[in-house]
Amino acid sequence: MPSYTAPIRDMQFVLHEVLDISGQDIPGYADLDADFTAAILEEAGKLSSGVLAPLNLSGDREGCRLDNGVVRTPEGFKAAFDQIRDGGWTAIDVAEEFGGQGLPYLMHTAANEPMVSANMALNMYQGLTHGAYTAINIHGTDDQKSRWLPKLGSCEWTGTMNLTEPHCGTDLGLMRTKAVPQEDGSYRISGQKIFISAGEHDMAENIVHLVLAKIPGGPEGIKGVSLFIVPKFLVNENGSLGARNGVACGNLEEKMGIHGNATCVMNYDEAEGYLLGEAHKGMRAMFTMMNEARLGVGLQGWAQSEAAYQNALAYAKDRLQGRAVTGAKNPEGAADPLIVHPDIRRSLMDQKSFNEAARAFTYWGASLIDRSHKTGDAEAEATISLLTPIIKGFLTDKGFEMCVQAQQVFGGHGYIEEWGMSQFVRDARIAMIYEGANGVQALDLVGRKLAAQGGRPMMTLIEEIKVFCKQNAGDEAFARDFIEPLKSASKDMQQAAMFFMQSGMKDPDAALSGSTDFMHLMGHVCLGWTWARMARAAQAGLAAGTGDRAFYETKLSTGRYYMARQLPATKMHLARIESGAAPVMALEADAF
Repeated sequence: MPSYTAPIRDMQFVLHEVLDISGQDIPGYADLDADFTAAILEEAGKLSSGVLAPLNLSGDREGCRLDNGVVRTPEGFKAAFDQIRDGGWTAIDVAEEFGGQGLPYLMHTAANEPMVSANMALNMYQGLTHGAYTAINIHGTDDQKSRWLPKLGSCEWTGTMNLTEPHCGTDLGLMRTKAVPQEDGSYRISGQKIFISAGEHDMAENIVHLVLAKIPGGPEGIKGVSLFIVPKFLVNENGSLGARNGVACGNLEEKMGIHGNATCVMNYDEAEGYLLGEAHKGMRAMFTMMNEARLGVGLQGWAQSEAAYQNALAYAKDRLQGRAVTGAKNPEGAADPLIVHPDIRRSLMDQKSFNEAARAFTYWGASLIDRSHKTGDAEAEATISLLTPIIKGFLTDKGFEMCVQAQQVFGGHGYIEEWGMSQFVRDARIAMIYEGANGVQALDLVGRKLAAQGGRPMMTLIEEIKVFCKQNAGDEAFARDFIEPLKSASKDMQQAAMFFMQSGMKDPDAALSGSTDFMHLMGHVCLGWTWARMARAAQAGLAAGTGDRAFYETKLSTGRYYMARQLPATKMHLARIESGAAPVMALEADAF
């Protein structure tokens, strides 16, 4: 059975030595000293390794089942969810007025990491609820907040978001679900939604669905979409649960992975619902939920990779296979361990260098969300908006790739279910698809985010990298290993962006043909910059003589690996981008 241990030292390194969170001017960050965050993360780690991880494999095998309209979750899930709920883990950043701890979103993100690594399917029940809480908190009325948020924050009630319909996925303007207004101000919701994660289950008293629907007579297409709160059970004036609403799970999807999470077909039959936000402005409110969810999905990509890597590393150290070409490293044994072989080392270094940079990049993104929400910093908001497609798209593409590499370390055993490695691959795969498939993330990046505000967020990011490079050019060894590769990759990114600006208007296909390559190119630049920042922090740790020398030297070696072996991929992506649309669009549709 796979095992998992939360990498607390790595997490603390990012929070305090790279991001210096307690020194930031973001409200609430001054209280986040190293002892305080360590206490939170260690407890989250214990819960994850001791309670959640042991249920991951069994939950995958058992899956969910639909029993007379009620979804039964795998054995042990409800008890584990009770522990998550009772420990206050769902309410870390929930406002104190609604019963939460009021900590920054960054701490929710960091505490969430080990839970996702340990059991992604189970963690999704609370993850979706957090998104529903955020959407109502930002867009709801005072009455809606007081009615729904305390129970959502505690996960006594859980939440979902309902977008997709059988005939429309990304193109939400085609949706048919309708919301008919009633005299009392409520609406009657009718229609069908599919792929609804946690749409029905047995772990909470009530489920609060956020449902996109169209009010008859409204504008056509996406401009006519509104968002509604539709509970499984109606709620009485005193807060108690009332009658069952007209919403039911019609079927459970049979999926490739995340078997422990109920993915439902939801049928709405004149269900009572309540408008959230303005009429015909539903996408504005839904994107509040989706943008947060996209950072969470990005985390899922590399958190699965982290768990897979830990097991691949243990196997590579234990499994005896062949002899090192430079001479036996285990002369007393029948063979040497796998880890002596260069290609195994390459694979493990690919995984390790990606996981550690992805963690730091995501945590930084969470801190930008805090800065934006807590201070109204428009530049932070613009930066995280630009980076969201990278966090979601690039980190899940690469996270899946790293899970496959971890599985490969096991050879044939990685393909056998009893070792559990295939589950990491299967579970990670969905992160590339839901919350906006990664191709759509790439289109959003190139088609919208690059040109946003006249390109100012992109230019600001480029300038920040330039300033960092200038500030750190004086250290010859550091400049050779980190600054020069970063400068080269950044120039590739600028050249690609310029190509889009010059050719995009004249030939939109040229820009869109290179969108995924640009998302990956920019992702590598962002992780390269992240590694350079981590390397600087590691150098500072060595200079301070903290006694953790091996940790910092390992960080520097891992960073050098990424800069030397991964960052040069920007040149490949640039070449593909500059080839334009011709190679991609050469064949007519009927020639395929």
